[in-house]
Amino acid sequence: MSQSSAAPTVERVDAKSRYEILVDGERAGLTAYRDRGDQRVFYHTEVDDAFAGQGLASRLVQEALTDVRAAGKRIVPVCPYVAKFLKKHEEFADITDPVTPEILSWLETELS
Repeated sequence: MSQSSAAPTVERVDAKSRYEILVDGERAGLTAYRDRGDQRVFYHTEVDDAFAGQGLASRLVQEALTDVRAAGKRIVPVCPYVAKFLKKHEEFADITDPVTPEILSWLETELS
């Protein structure tokens, strides 16, 4: 099996409310969100098994959160992976809002 030569790229896919990480043009993973006012609520992150162990989830979330900052929005980490990432990357603490029962209830309605 040959290693990929192209660097992974991250794209925001507004129509699907998610960011995708692509390796050689193939979607390797995603982090899904819903927007609630000025908050971007992240609720799910996954990387396909074929791409596991390459640090793609971390890169995907890093670039997604950087994009949230550039858009002037705030982060709500419902997704356990995003929450764990934020504990290690305090540079996003100033734009992170807590997960509240109200947000969880709103998200459940959004996703149903």
